[in-house]
Amino acid sequence: MASLHDGLSTAIATRRLFVLLPFAMIFGLAAYAQLPFEPLPQALIGVALVLGVAVAMAWRFRALPVVALLGAFWAGFCLLPIHSALFGTQMLAFPAYGEFEARVDEIISANAEERRIVVSNLVPIGATRPVAITKARLLVPAEPALELGDTISGRFRLAPVPGPVLPGGYDGQFHSYFSGIGAYGSVIGDFTLVTPASGFDASRMIESLRFSIGARIDAVLDGDTAAIGRAMVMGDQSALSDETRDILAESGLAHIYSISGLHLSIVAGGVFWLLRLGLASVPALGTRLPVKKLAAIGGLVAAAGYLMLAGGPANVPALRSTIMLALIFGAVLAGRRALTMRNVAFAALAIILIDPASVFRPSFQLSFAAVVGLIGYFELPRRPVKGQSGWLLRMGSTVWVTAMTSFIAGLATLLFSAYHFQQTAPLGVIGNVLVLPVVSLVIMPFAVISVLLMPFGIEGAAVSIMGWGIDRMVGGGVLVAGWSEGLTGNPLLTPVAILIGVAALAWFAFVGNWWRMLGPVVALPLILLLGLDQRPDILVADTTQAVALRGAEGVGLVTGRAGSFAVEVWSQHYQEAIGEGLAEARCDSIACVATTPEFSIAVIKSAAAFAEDCPTHDLVISRIRVPATCTVAQYIDAAALRTGGVHWLRWDETAGRFEIRTAVPNTTRPWRVLPR
Repeated sequence: MASLHDGLSTAIATRRLFVLLPFAMIFGLAAYAQLPFEPLPQALIGVALVLGVAVAMAWRFRALPVVALLGAFWAGFCLLPIHSALFGTQMLAFPAYGEFEARVDEIISANAEERRIVVSNLVPIGATRPVAITKARLLVPAEPALELGDTISGRFRLAPVPGPVLPGGYDGQFHSYFSGIGAYGSVIGDFTLVTPASGFDASRMIESLRFSIGARIDAVLDGDTAAIGRAMVMGDQSALSDETRDILAESGLAHIYSISGLHLSIVAGGVFWLLRLGLASVPALGTRLPVKKLAAIGGLVAAAGYLMLAGGPANVPALRSTIMLALIFGAVLAGRRALTMRNVAFAALAIILIDPASVFRPSFQLSFAAVVGLIGYFELPRRPVKGQSGWLLRMGSTVWVTAMTSFIAGLATLLFSAYHFQQTAPLGVIGNVLVLPVVSLVIMPFAVISVLLMPFGIEGAAVSIMGWGIDRMVGGGVLVAGWSEGLTGNPLLTPVAILIGVAALAWFAFVGNWWRMLGPVVALPLILLLGLDQRPDILVADTTQAVALRGAEGVGLVTGRAGSFAVEVWSQHYQEAIGEGLAEARCDSIACVATTPEFSIAVIKSAAAFAEDCPTHDLVISRIRVPATCTVAQYIDAAALRTGGVHWLRWDETAGRFEIRTAVPNTTRPWRVLPR
């Protein structure tokens, strides 16, 4: 086996340092996002000038690759500030109510009861005060029917975009800011269509086509079968039930209803294969035309069309897959090798430049890790496969490749799935082997056929066959999820674990021989040492009255309501039921007190409780101002909750006090809703 030195030398000699550029940019983006303050533009420009001088010196001393990586890191660091200046938006700080007119910019999802839309140009009507936001995401009734560009009016209730519900959790403010959305809201009355859209608009035509296709699917299929069909054809997952989502996640099949590389490869690859076969079957055409290149152009067109149906560039997995397919078919047109790690790097760089905030979303991380893992594995040197004869051997080979593909993709995405969803699918390989033939041979082909038949109104049979395949897929998911019962939990991970995983993935992409496995091998003990998180003893919600405490019999609420959004997220994240009622807690009209063998806390409702509870407890939680006379060692008051959001606390026996983390580390970043 080649030595590590040989592997590194070969990687450098073959210019594989290029594949590290997107990883360097990802680390730069992460460094910027984790800063405790917003850097000054002058500082960013100054460092960029210094790097320019360094590049000139590196060119002189032939050290350009190292400086290129540093430059990529700094480019990543600066991308979010640049996008902030270009696309950032004013965030709503206080709830707003009133009558508004607005323009429909996007229809995110729709069902028989309601729709989620994005509106812009909010104009107040009558005495309503104006709001200083560019766009808002609204929940509106299902009627009247809407199209992009329509002008609507009604009584709106607008609210600030909520922050993360847990330290390190999904940050809606961050992603909304870079999407240009400054508020969430709903229609509370007098909802009307003022002016229908007029004139030609390509995006409106595509959106109407998408939802027309969805309606045709709903006309034939019912329930979750229709919801999965809509998700796989047009990217709308809004109607999918939580129960079915959980089943598919536990069986490792959640990726199937999210349009990504699998679906685009089947559609574009199928078009490529059919065109090539059809043209080659006609001798007069096969001998005179560049059949393979024409088929590649057809595959490109199919991929682009499917991307539009899937929601366009906003669908990051579909966009990444389309870029990859464009590079693959481009390589076919240029007569070069198609599937390479360099093409993965090109696709990642394109997405990072277009939408740098997507790097922090699970969709980008999962799709990027899966593609790097698969191409890296199939790049490894191995003995040439001898020609196989007989359908049984070919079928066995197909099953083996499917199993290995699922296994490698599962391993590559395991860390990211565990971090974002606190769930893994240990039997995902079995699930994928069982259902991928149905997906590849039934669901996706008949999905394409049904869309092609819809203009003629004869798509019913094809949609029914697609639905039959979806039911078989869900049945396989139920079977595997049953086998997986009790095996899907995993340890809690910190963001450090993700950074270690990205570094291991970078090593895996860079080294071209079997030494690339060193990265994942070294990452495992590092994650166990540095990347594991602890469960809290106390959680305090910022916008509700919920205070959860870990008692002798589990986690329960000292105050608040079980089933609220924050409590549900806590329960899912920490994989523990959180119910009302706690043996360690007792309440009266002015305060609730909870005592454990290690500490005691008081949740104060009235100022009358401060005098009694401050001197006798380790922690006071109050949603009113804590007076200066309160002698408690630690307290969380309204100001702390307003600026820090949800609070995470763990008792430190050695220090005799709580370790405290906040969901919002600081309020100085441009995407934060500043308290006033």
